[in-house]
Amino acid sequence: RLQEFLKQEVNLELSTLPDFEERVIDFSEVEQLMNSINAIPAPCAPVINPQAPNAATGTSLRVCWGLFSDDTVEGYQLCYKPVSNERHSDEQAEHTLKVKETYCTITNLLPNTQYEFWVSALNASGMSPPSERAVYVTAPSPPIIKSKKIQSCENAALVCWESGDINPVDSYTVEL
Repeated sequence: RLQEFLKQEVNLELSTLPDFEERVIDFSEVEQLMNSINAIPAPCAPVINPQAPNAATGTSLRVCWGLFSDDTVEGYQLCYKPVSNERHSDEQAEHTLKVKETYCTITNLLPNTQYEFWVSALNASGMSPPSERAVYVTAPSPPIIKSKKIQSCENAALVCWESGDINPVDSYTVEL
């Protein structure tokens, strides 16, 4: 039977021809609608917090900030520079850090030095305006005791020290 079937000629022509229309669908309105739904605005300017107590060491500062609104934020750009009266100092260079959180600890700073900080928020739509600037101060470096000048008697002691800080220190605490 198979041999007889294979000997027959088979007609593969379709009796009716399908009619296909070329349709062009315009998605421009849908695309505009989808873009308007998915578009998020650039964030508002963050608010930088004033320096918190115990947020400084002689060489580091912890800086915190927040947002007033419920903006979508992917990260932050924290900028800082030392505060100086000199206009063209090498230490006046601005430093920029990319941060994911609403806080950052900056290290390798100079003791007893004022630094100016400001922050901007970032998302897919762009960068926010910068926050107001805040001034933070690192702690002074510990004084150096002049051991050759120490004198004592039965009821008193004289201890001398010098500060290694460039800026004046407000006060010292002597512990016995």
